[in-house]
Amino acid sequence: MRADNSAHLIAAARKRSQATRDKAVRALRRLDATGRPITIETVAREAGVSRSWLYGQTDLRAEIERLHTSTASSPVQVPVRQRASDASLRSRLQAAQERVRALAAENRELREQLTAALGELRAQR
Repeated sequence: MRADNSAHLIAAARKRSQATRDKAVRALRRLDATGRPITIETVAREAGVSRSWLYGQTDLRAEIERLHTSTASSPVQVPVRQRASDASLRSRLQAAQERVRALAAENRELREQLTAALGELRAQR
């Protein structure tokens, strides 16, 4: 009589199933972090799993649909790590405002020079 190995087979199947699920979750997180499109197709390709398997995982499918909807509604999804901080944006705004002030002052000076030059031309005629 053969030994009952069904417990080992069941354990191996559970382990494979969990490993596949972990690959899909990691792929979903990578796609979300990089701002790439999130669809069943892209997650399946990134994770190396079948689309039919993903469709069978109701919780993963719901998360994919939620993320797909949120990225589809915004024109460009910038990854969290690449988003500018508030301090960086304030610094850039301050630099731009200083540049505008400098250009406005230069513009005023050039207008005054032009006015003077046109006045001299008119006086010479």
